[in-house]
Amino acid sequence: MVTEYGIKFTKVCENLLRRGPLTLQLIVRYTELTPQQVKNSLLILIQHNCVQAFSYEQDGGLEDGPKSNTQYMALFNNILHRMRFSKFLEIMSREFDDKCKELLEGLLQHGRLTLKQMVERAKDLAERAKSRKKEGICENLVQESLVKLFTARYVERCPASEPVLAARNKEDTPAKKRGPKSARTAEESQTLEQRVLAAAAPMEAQRFSAITNNESAVGRETSMDDSPGMRVGAKRKYDASELHIEPAAEEEVILWRANFEEFIRCLRHKACIENVRERLDDGAATVLRAMLEATRSLENKVKTEKSVPLSLNNIFEEVMKSEEGRGMTLDLVRASLVQLGCSPSARGTDESYKIDLKKIIELAQNDEVESIVLKRYGRDAYRMFRLLSKNGRLVETDKIANTTFVEKKDAPKILYKLWKDEYLHMEKLVVAGARQSQFLLWKVNKPCLWKHVLDEMFHAALNLSQRVAYEREKEKEFLNLPVDKQVMSQEERLNRLKSVRIVLESSLLKLDDALMLFHDFEESSLLKLDDAIMLSHDL
Repeated sequence: MVTEYGIKFTKVCENLLRRGPLTLQLIVRYTELTPQQVKNSLLILIQHNCVQAFSYEQDGGLEDGPKSNTQYMALFNNILHRMRFSKFLEIMSREFDDKCKELLEGLLQHGRLTLKQMVERAKDLAERAKSRKKEGICENLVQESLVKLFTARYVERCPASEPVLAARNKEDTPAKKRGPKSARTAEESQTLEQRVLAAAAPMEAQRFSAITNNESAVGRETSMDDSPGMRVGAKRKYDASELHIEPAAEEEVILWRANFEEFIRCLRHKACIENVRERLDDGAATVLRAMLEATRSLENKVKTEKSVPLSLNNIFEEVMKSEEGRGMTLDLVRASLVQLGCSPSARGTDESYKIDLKKIIELAQNDEVESIVLKRYGRDAYRMFRLLSKNGRLVETDKIANTTFVEKKDAPKILYKLWKDEYLHMEKLVVAGARQSQFLLWKVNKPCLWKHVLDEMFHAALNLSQRVAYEREKEKEFLNLPVDKQVMSQEERLNRLKSVRIVLESSLLKLDDALMLFHDFEESSLLKLDDAIMLSHDL
């Protein structure tokens, strides 16, 4: 059951997602909440990286008076990432120790934390674990873990609380742009979001900058954190940073948060590696993993199309670092590169290779959609769809039936079913003559189909998310029932409810793997889909 506070957050979030950036006054008008309720909701949404505030520079400059045009923008992707926290923690478990995992878990739970709050949280965890003889985590250990995480770019400094964009000009005005209104709105909103995030992001040198290993670093933090209401777990927003970096610098409050971008990059790499393993072999997957791990820090964006070039000798050295790669020879590495579709290019005196990651993602998308067709429509439909997907052009009905060995009387029915469900594009060809005849031509329109599949995935994820929430409520209700009204034993009933919930949560995580293929790993032209918006409410 959604709490009273959850309903308020949902109202604010829904209006920002559906209407785009809004001022505080407009949010109050659309949600019919009080100004204070809206402010509290926005503070918590900002604290958890779900909303970003920004403003436009006034025509006369910033010195003309205080800014009164602050707007708030919902960050849809960050909201969606909330159902991936377990995957982020799994990555942390594989690469770092438990202390780093605990630190990240705190950042995911509270959204943004200062170093002092991380230390307080670590001490609280150590005190609660004394019965298990677990040693306390001191400030130095927390700092060491934090340094490890932002060195690996899994943690970053928080963006500016309210970046100021240049005053809107004619280029930003949508009136002169042609095309459907909905398409223009999506394009402009995406461009605006990119501008806002770019303006808010710290400089690269500061975003992952080191902290001083000084015992009094926490003690020098501003007294803003000393009040009882500002401890870990409090839902609030800070406008500045918290850690003293240079002795001569003015003391400021530095807030840290999880860097979702780096985690999505890791998940994208993992998806590429597993797809190569399934389509090719372990050797090709080992070579690809070695190349991606060696160049991960050099990628300038998550959705990069090609990997950073590496020489054959460098690739071989990286392959040798892994246990599964130590048995590979230089010739086997070269053969795996050929399997991966890499052609050598001259780079000084050495040959260099780079992987077409975009092509691997596209092949994974094809496999995913073909799998859906197979499960939903059967083997004959799968063969016909696969043929059309590979051809990429219009094909006549009889030719499809002949090529795929499907009965000619069944082929039109199957094709029509796929077309009706928006999996195929159909065109009619009329041939004039003594006897006018009509032919049906079919093809797979991938851009349109990918949007449709993504919409279906969001709808399925919404249903699963709501069912998981329902099962959790059933567990709570059962615990509150009097013993005389319980039909079966409490332990038996709880085990049954937990089993159902675990299956549902596992299905949701698996569905999210497919969803990321179409939305997070490739450039997506997602509009404000209703199911996507509703899913964000449940997260």
